[in-house]
Amino acid sequence: MRPAATAEEVAKLFVECIAAPGFDARAKEILAAKKNLRLLELPPEGLEPERELQLKRILGGMLVQQSDLGQLNPAELKVVSKRAPDDEEWSTMKFAWTVAKHVKSNAIVFAREGATLGVGAGQMSRVDSVKIAVMKAQSSLQGSVVASDAFFPFPDGVEEAARAGARAVIQPGGSVRDHDVIAAADRLGMAMVFTGMRHFMH
Repeated sequence: MRPAATAEEVAKLFVECIAAPGFDARAKEILAAKKNLRLLELPPEGLEPERELQLKRILGGMLVQQSDLGQLNPAELKVVSKRAPDDEEWSTMKFAWTVAKHVKSNAIVFAREGATLGVGAGQMSRVDSVKIAVMKAQSSLQGSVVASDAFFPFPDGVEEAARAGARAVIQPGGSVRDHDVIAAADRLGMAMVFTGMRHFMH
């Protein structure tokens, strides 16, 4: 999508701040019409996240952790379902996985054609995150891909995603019930890929 066209779409939404590597002149002109909107221009490579520590206060102390800088390694992605993802699903899986990295756990992200469709987060139960993502979606989830920041402990989350229209799943794997989850994906005709790594943002 062209920068001006993107700006026109964003201008229709309630937005207070946009961070991007740059803004062209026409996009700035369009966005200038919105009151109290701030534009932040950030370097494309980010702000040296490898040097940034995250501090979380806990009872009686503090948790210090590094930022989640994990990247998907294509050589480590494992198709565990009978059906392999097609090219479009592969591309969307990688996109959805990146989005899930920045969503509060338990994170569930539905995506299609390079766009995020629904997000569920911050729940005790992963299936509840799926239900919230479905509820929050503003368009059909038919033919979408779903990404989960950690493994599905039970088949119910995958079944709920399929019921909403998801055709493929990307997740870390590693549950003691992986076999049941994979069996559910096969029964539903879904493609499923294990990453071997997980995200957890708290």
